[in-house]
Amino acid sequence: MRLNMRWGAGIVAGLVLTACGGGGEGRGEGIGDIATLMRIQAQAVASMGQEPIVATSTVAGRCATPRTGTDPETGAPYRDQAGTLDDEKRWVRGWIDETYLWFDEVPGGLLSSAYPTPVAYFNVLKTPKKTVNGRDKDRFHFTEDTAEYRNLSAGLSVGYGMELAFLQRTPPRDVRVAYLEPGSPADLAGVTRGMKLLEIDGADVVTGNDVGKLNAGLAPAAANEAHTFKVGLLDGGTRTVTLTSANVTLSPVQNVKTFDLAKGRVGYFQFNDHNEPSEAQLINAVNTLKDAGAKDLVVDMRYNSGGLLGVASELAYMVASREATVGKTFERLEFNSKNPFSLTPAQATVPFYEYARGYSAPTNQMLPQLGLNEVTVLTGPDTCSASESVVNGLRGIGVKVNLIGGATCGKPYAFVPADNCGTTYFAIQFQGVNAQGFGDYGDGFQPDCVVADDFSHALGDPAEALLATALTGRCINNGAPKSEAARQKADAKAWEPLLNRSPSRGNRIITNRDM
Repeated sequence: MRLNMRWGAGIVAGLVLTACGGGGEGRGEGIGDIATLMRIQAQAVASMGQEPIVATSTVAGRCATPRTGTDPETGAPYRDQAGTLDDEKRWVRGWIDETYLWFDEVPGGLLSSAYPTPVAYFNVLKTPKKTVNGRDKDRFHFTEDTAEYRNLSAGLSVGYGMELAFLQRTPPRDVRVAYLEPGSPADLAGVTRGMKLLEIDGADVVTGNDVGKLNAGLAPAAANEAHTFKVGLLDGGTRTVTLTSANVTLSPVQNVKTFDLAKGRVGYFQFNDHNEPSEAQLINAVNTLKDAGAKDLVVDMRYNSGGLLGVASELAYMVASREATVGKTFERLEFNSKNPFSLTPAQATVPFYEYARGYSAPTNQMLPQLGLNEVTVLTGPDTCSASESVVNGLRGIGVKVNLIGGATCGKPYAFVPADNCGTTYFAIQFQGVNAQGFGDYGDGFQPDCVVADDFSHALGDPAEALLATALTGRCINNGAPKSEAARQKADAKAWEPLLNRSPSRGNRIITNRDM
């Protein structure tokens, strides 16, 4: 059995800026034919405002537009067969009923015929319930083109290599450069953190209504698209730069360095994605800091919305000591009452991995350890899912985790993504809890010191507000609201992701390496 479980966050697909079938079911020779009986049942149930739910195995791969050729995931031909959009919708409804964590909270009476596509139908098949603080309990339901999703899993992305922070998505918009991928088109063009987007291809970013042109420039559909950006500089000036999109290789671990303080040498690195390449890069970073004699650590995960759960476990192991981690549970996976993937308790338990899992480092390579009983993590609303697992997993074994920045996104849940007919569906299938059985952080982890993101300094600069707070130990609390009304507004804002990312970059994944 191969499970590919992903934990995710991120924004819903659609505009990133906003303005103020063929084929049919088989037919047999008599009333005993299964397809005929299914149609009769469907008509009877639909007349009562409901539809029958069928097993996914009976309609899987029955596609309105079947794919041809070889599936790169398996190396075998695609298993798609001629089918209809109704077949795809039946598969979606069956998948939700079989595996969704809150399958019994999905509203009844949602007729598939009311929705034009399987994706539109999938989007409403989720719980309507709220968290204690009034957020949607399920804010993470999404789909993605299967081919694009697989590229992102391998650390590839079409774009300019600049991550954008959307401080305000509606006019007057405020879009800043958060960080750069080294060697990317934006990096080579001299774009830097903190620059503010003013115009794209002549369209006004701040107050303009041409969202089609803005989004075309922000999210190029393919490599080799050229778009012109006018940006505001930190000194108040402006600059115009033309960027050409490319297939950018993501660099999940950046700015590995140390700082010599009175209390000793402190290590730091920026960690952006729990993807496959991050495994080897994290091992190298920890070895570098260990060789440098770091006695303390600051991990900057303010923009890390998740990824491989195995990598999260590896990172937690490398932070802590062998005595604290060996034989301990990093995270236990709790499914619905149907136990849809038939996992044993052992299979549903993720340990603190002592050896590399083989994502990008040699399988069974012994992992280094810093042996710390305390660590500082820089956080924000994009700190999500697998990143929150690192925090929760370490706290579960008694490691003190200090949080500086903003509240995390609040996602103790995860997906088992499923491809059907070229669309990968992400519906929450399980909740993760740590060694102490805790996993109820649907409203996020609150920081020990609230500090607003500082776009006037580079990440890794000791003068940057979050890092400066971690290094000095002085909590200025520059992000704290001044009144209860302001606090509630700030809390609501903190729930929103800042980065314009594909949702699938915010997932926790369990592969067959972990089972």
